[in-house]
Amino acid sequence: MSKQAIIQAIKTYETIIIHRHVRPDPDAYGSQAGLKEMIAASFPDKNVYIVGESEPSLDFLADMDDIDDDTYNNALVIVCDTANATRISDQRFDYGSQLIKIDHHPNVDAFGDLLWVDTSASSTSEMIYDLYVAGKGEGFTFNDEAARLLYAGIVGDTGRFLFPSTTKKTFQHSSELVAYNFDRTSLYDGIYQTKDNIARLQGYILQHFELAESGLSSVRLSKALLDEYGVSSKETGQLVGVLGNIEGIKAWVLFIEENELIRVRLRSKGPVINEIAAKYNGGGHPMASGATVSTWQETENVVKDLDEACRQYNA
Repeated sequence: MSKQAIIQAIKTYETIIIHRHVRPDPDAYGSQAGLKEMIAASFPDKNVYIVGESEPSLDFLADMDDIDDDTYNNALVIVCDTANATRISDQRFDYGSQLIKIDHHPNVDAFGDLLWVDTSASSTSEMIYDLYVAGKGEGFTFNDEAARLLYAGIVGDTGRFLFPSTTKKTFQHSSELVAYNFDRTSLYDGIYQTKDNIARLQGYILQHFELAESGLSSVRLSKALLDEYGVSSKETGQLVGVLGNIEGIKAWVLFIEENELIRVRLRSKGPVINEIAAKYNGGGHPMASGATVSTWQETENVVKDLDEACRQYNA
């Protein structure tokens, strides 16, 4: 997909509405709100909105807009950082005149009239900066707030530049972003500062995780346990990386009970896991994915599949 076609679409429409995925992370917020800031700075006369459910832990990044259905009339809709249409936050994304998908996840669900999918990018925020670079000759400009948001998205999706998805281009873009005027210390605090109850639940996980001979680790967090620690299912996203530095672990999974379903958060240091996630109503990256099952018995099937993937990887 040519970035030029997206640039021309942005220049053409007077109203632009930007979506992202449910259960947002810093890259979802950063790419969505960063794109809005870039467009608004470049074309002040355009009406640009960001929509989706609010995530309290990320409200320090941006506030979502509240718009009615009529706003979508003759509007361009852009969906950032979302692999599957069913995971788009605010399902009015198809109310507009044209739909664009910008994403760095594997293109399993090729929704949209225009698609720009780059699985080599560390984050969708990195792609939005690519779009700015490509559009500078077409009137695109940048500002401090756009830089803050895109930098937050890159930092979040690269794990502070520690994940294998971090490339030379990631560092080059980041070095340009930090030249803008924003407070990196407060940004890191906003992303990584941990409440005491979440820290205590981290301690529980470190005391109770299971490590199989294959290198698979699994943790089960029941609703009763979450209630005991006062942690919501949404907040467990801050816990998914806690096992990543433990020696001997090749892949790990957190099962989080949530009302009538069980959320499955998968991570890997080598074995491909997104194909397994796809078997269980999910998907994602080869090394970071999510899924959903209905019963604790089904979680045993997920564990068996992950265990086999780890064994095959070790063979």
